[in-house]
Amino acid sequence: MDDYDLLVVGSANADLVIGVERRPGAGETVLGSDLAVHPGGKGANQAVAAARLGARTALLARVGDDAHGRLLLDAQCAAGVDTAGVLAGGAPTGVALITVDPSGDNSIVVSPGANGRLTPADVRSAASLLHASRVVSAQLEIPLETVVEVVRSLAPDSRFVLNPSPPRPLPEEVLAACDPLIVNEHEAKVILGEGRVTDVPEDWARLLLEKGPRSVVVTLGAEGALVASAQGVTRVPAVKVAAVDTTGAGDAFTAALAWRLGAGSSLAEAAAYASRVGAAAVTKEGAQDSFPTAAEVEGL
Repeated sequence: MDDYDLLVVGSANADLVIGVERRPGAGETVLGSDLAVHPGGKGANQAVAAARLGARTALLARVGDDAHGRLLLDAQCAAGVDTAGVLAGGAPTGVALITVDPSGDNSIVVSPGANGRLTPADVRSAASLLHASRVVSAQLEIPLETVVEVVRSLAPDSRFVLNPSPPRPLPEEVLAACDPLIVNEHEAKVILGEGRVTDVPEDWARLLLEKGPRSVVVTLGAEGALVASAQGVTRVPAVKVAAVDTTGAGDAFTAALAWRLGAGSSLAEAAAYASRVGAAAVTKEGAQDSFPTAAEVEGL
């Protein structure tokens, strides 16, 4: 069971990006930069990020039979991702509408399109991919029932990594499989409930562990990350860089962490490496275009 270091099951979107001086308020129009179209989607991003680092990577996703779908497939192939699990048709390719302000922060609206048609039956049909993968990673830009089927279809020795984005309440069956569950502050608040979130991130990690995951990682942006398991909670420092565009940085972090865990690193070691990968990603514009190679990460 070692054909792939990482199988990513998730979304593939065309990212339509516009730079703005500030985001518009209700009923307001603002002018932005020229439109840029990039391959994106949390699943596709994670697959490219892992492959760029040297991981043997496969993607299970669905795109439309259209120009955006071909753009996404070409990007996966160029990065070295195995696309045998990428299905085409059923709906237009998913699209993400992204605005980026001068500080590098982004706001995103996603039209799922074909991502919403990735079904549990598609997962069952891809059983050979799941059983050939050391680590399986998923997100929530595909139907939740499809993620549940991924958990049920895992090989006995596979490790499951979940970034619950966009966040929603998760069934116990999914939470119990996560090793780790990777969340940012917003995702932690949704899963825990606003009333249970204090100002102390270590508390979030402990409360999330109580919900059943085998381990938890809380990303804190410029403040680094926390890793939590039965052995305790550890803070992982951030790498200081000048941020240009944060789009896709969380996906790069998740992919790097999942790959390093499959290679035998401890959770803290994998998170420290992933922090460097995420830091490298924010120094360039775009999502997949910003993902570093292993050599670039070592140069930080």
